[in-house]
Amino acid sequence: MRDNRKYKGIIFDMDNTLLQSRIDFAAMKEDIYRQLVGHSILTERFPLHEHTTSTMLEQAKQAGMDQALYLSCLNIAEKHEVRGMEGAGLEKGVPELIESLFGKFVLVVVTNNSLSAALKALEVTGIKSYFDSIIGREQMEALKPSPSGFTYALNQFRAIAADEWISVGDSWIDGKASAGAGIPFISYRTSMEAMMDKGVSPITRIGHISEVQDWIYG
Repeated sequence: MRDNRKYKGIIFDMDNTLLQSRIDFAAMKEDIYRQLVGHSILTERFPLHEHTTSTMLEQAKQAGMDQALYLSCLNIAEKHEVRGMEGAGLEKGVPELIESLFGKFVLVVVTNNSLSAALKALEVTGIKSYFDSIIGREQMEALKPSPSGFTYALNQFRAIAADEWISVGDSWIDGKASAGAGIPFISYRTSMEAMMDKGVSPITRIGHISEVQDWIYG
């Protein structure tokens, strides 16, 4: 029987999309920023408020950050991630959605978190076994908004074309990464205006994770 579904795979962001993250992203960014300033890679004039941790690290690479310093920054990030995963719960409606999709679609997580932190969080919250692939920063050439995590997923599941995937995330960096891989993007809880201000054009915006089902059978 021919499979006529428009979408065959779904890529989810993790923090604040699947999980109610307790990671203090502002503190993480500040700590890494101080590390970079201390090594004279960035200056006090760096516009921190305009950047995420990942885009700041990309700027630091361009400014000459070496691999040792990069790894030390990732160690700082991982400490925040592990701390933030303690007691993390799921976004409302996630268990029901994931269970309904399981076995019908290829399900993937792409997160800027370390793979170990992601695996632990998804295991503790009881949904790890539903996913066909969990992609952390170790599998990426560069963090989101780079599309490398998404292209990694495309390479894992070559039978599914880019336009047969859909991705869901709460941040513009998710949308930018998705678009870079040619994958349609759904903005979860973040306004279309906020996304478009960052050059991201979602196919829609949803306020509840269950609304993903309204699109995947389209």
